[in-house]
Formats: sequence, C-alpha cells, structure tokens
Amino acid sequence: MNIVNPATEEIIATVKEDDSKSLAHKRNLLKMGQKDWASKTLKQRILIIEKFYNLLGVEIERLAVVLTSEVGKPLSQSRNEINGARGRVRWMLDHALQYLSDEIVTDTPELKEQISYDPLGIVCNISAWNYPYLVGVNVFVPALLAGNAVMYKPSEYATLTGLEIEKLLKRAGLPDEVFKVAIGAKETGEHLLDMNFDGYFFTGSYKTGKYIYERVAPKMVLCQLELGGKDPLYVADDVKDIAAVAAATADGAFYNNGQSCCAVERIYVHEKVYDDYIAAFVATVQSWEIGAPTDADVYLGALTRKEQIEVLEQQIKDALQHGALLLTGGKRKGQKGNYFEPTVLVNVTNHMKVMQEESFGPIIGIMKVNDDTEATYLMQDTVYGLTAAVYSESMDRAKRILSQMDSGTGYWNCCDRVSAGLPWSGRRHSGIGATLSHQGLRAFTKPKAWHFRA
Repeated sequence: MNIVNPATEEIIATVKEDDSKSLAHKRNLLKMGQKDWASKTLKQRILIIEKFYNLLGVEIERLAVVLTSEVGKPLSQSRNEINGARGRVRWMLDHALQYLSDEIVTDTPELKEQISYDPLGIVCNISAWNYPYLVGVNVFVPALLAGNAVMYKPSEYATLTGLEIEKLLKRAGLPDEVFKVAIGAKETGEHLLDMNFDGYFFTGSYKTGKYIYERVAPKMVLCQLELGGKDPLYVADDVKDIAAVAAATADGAFYNNGQSCCAVERIYVHEKVYDDYIAAFVATVQSWEIGAPTDADVYLGALTRKEQIEVLEQQIKDALQHGALLLTGGKRKGQKGNYFEPTVLVNVTNHMKVMQEESFGPIIGIMKVNDDTEATYLMQDTVYGLTAAVYSESMDRAKRILSQMDSGTGYWNCCDRVSAGLPWSGRRHSGIGATLSHQGLRAFTKPKAWHFRA
C-alpha cells in the first residue's frame, strides 16, 4: 500500500497490508497477552501509559512532521493535535484510579456491596485520519488502562502515524502482545469485522458506522460509534464584538480545513447583525494563507482525501443552482496537491446539500434569520446530533436554545472544542456511546456486582 503526501501527491512510503492470516496471528497474540496485562495492577498500567505520555512530548517535532506528511495539515496544527492528545491522556492518567477501581456501594458489618470494572477483553479500534492522535487516544488509552488488549486499525490515510503510536507504546514498556496495528484499507477492515473481538470502537462517517454496526450486531458485543455531524451555530443580535465572533466562528468552521466531526457546518445569523457579520467573516477567511503545510504561516494546507474535493464541488454547484451566492472561494487551488479554496456561500436555504449533508471540507453556508425561533427551528433540521453552538451576551438565552437541540454537546460563545473531563457523544446519525470523561474510561469495562453477606 502506497502512502501519498496529499500536498505534493508524491509517494512517501510503501507498507505491507495485512491479510486475513496476518490479522489472525496478531489477534491470537493479543488473546495470549491480554490476561497477563489485565492481571497487572491499575497503578502498573498507569505507569506505562505515563511513559507514553512523556514520549509524545519528547518526540513531538518528529511526530508532527510525519503526521503532516500524510494528512496535509499545517505543522502548527499537527503540533496542536499532539499536545491536545497529551492533555487528554493526562486527564485519563489523573482520574483512572478514581473511575476504574472497585467502588464500594454499601459497607456495613452485615453487608458489603461493591462494583468491579472488568476489562472487555480484546477490543478492535477502527480509527480516523482527521485527528489520528486525538481520536486515537480517546479509545486505545482508556482501553489499555482498563486492562484490555487492542487491535488498532489506523485509517489508511494515517498509517505512518499509527505505526509511530505503536512504537511509542512499546518504548514505554507496553508488552508486545497487548497492542497490534492492523495495516490496510477497506479489505483489512472487512477482515476485522469477520473476526471475534469483545468490542468494536469506530470513528468515522455515518455510512461506514452504520455498516459496521449492522455487521457486528450478531456477535452481541459492544459496538461504539463516534460519527460525524452537520453542526449548527447561531449568532444572536445582542453580540457586541461582531468582528471577534466572526473570526472565532470562521476558525470553528475552517480549522483543519473543516475536516473535523465537530467543525461548524451551518451558520445562522440574526438579521440585525447579519451584514456586519458577513463582512467580517469573509475578511477573516480571505486573510488566511493557503499553501504547503510545512510553511510557517500557512493556515490551510491540503485536504487529506482527494475524493472529498468532488463532494465539495457538488455541494457548491447544487447551492448555486438553487439561488445561493458565492462570496469567496469555490474551486480547487493550484495544479498539484489536494488544495481547495475556503468557500463562503450566502442566500442559502436548509434544503441545499451544503446545509444538510456533511461537507468535511473548507466550505460553509451562512443564512440570515429573523429571530431565535427561526434559528432554533433551522438548527434542529438535521439527522445529526453532535454539537450545536450559540453566540450571545446572555447565557440564559443560549441555554434556552441549546436545551432544545438533540445533540451531545452544547456550546455558548465557543465552538469546535472538546474537553477530556466531559463526555464526547453523538445522537442519531452522529453516533452511539461516549468517549472521554468518566464515561469514556468505563466504556471499556464490564461492571460486575458483588454481594458479601457476613
């Protein structure tokens, strides 16, 4: 399998894909290693993951170069991702004892009741390419802390990073039979779905997540899905600093080229501040530098997947055919590499593809609304339910709107952010289950009830 740099379209590495035989061998090794790993104390497991956390910091520059070379994001954003992943790992290390240790429920001379959190066993983690460190540590770190063995399949677009993660875990002291990387694309994924694991954890698109869920359902094992979204944002009429809000929300829409499950994908703006907001938003977008992700001042690098460019072009064509106006961008940039201009569309309606289908690219539709009621109605008009955001001077006003959103996360005066201490979850087409927070630590366990009567 060839690894291609999306910024240059050059082959930067060639790796051997796994087949059913090699995957079966890796799974057998995991089966042998898991029980010994689970028999270690939680504190012993924490110490090893702590070393992995430290190595991420020591190796950050080298790891960022590898990440940028295969996914196309600017080096500064690769560094941000690795540092963000370290922050999440730090939270898990600091809270693992609290949430994974046995829990005493009743403790009297006559009766003791407690809960233990046993590992699932061997888990299969089919991961994503847009943030391989961030979405990766959400799964394999708590899984390992809880005593599981992990078959980790990085996206074929983030293979080199997946191999670097494996190397660091082994350098940290993780036994070889506890973490294995499955290399390959769709066929490798199919082999994994045919095999027996004690849990499947997938990050990616709704279409693929639904397929995985249906394929593994007969196994009756845990299947958790972290999927995409069509995340709405509303700018209310009481916002005072329009320029600052425009800059912040533009970043929320276009950071990492919009290739984020929680990126802002639809914006609704109150008519009283609409014109000023649009002017400031477009000025912000047009100020960004697009180019080689290794250049220091670049904000937008190359899209990771060339195929996504056609999706963006189709959404723009559909919007323009139905009356939208293109204010900036709208086309590929340059003759080489997966570059696409940041695109702003106005005069959009919720019936357009750009307002209904996940874009996962540097494109945004902005719609004028009359009031909070109209904004709320339009924000709810989606099959997804990942995040929703409101910018307003009033927290009560924002909470009234956000409480009506069937989404896993609500933002007031912020967007496109994740906190390790809060559950990351989606509703409807945005997924099943939760990572992060205490729920994310316990997602990789089976609770067992203990009754001790004297």
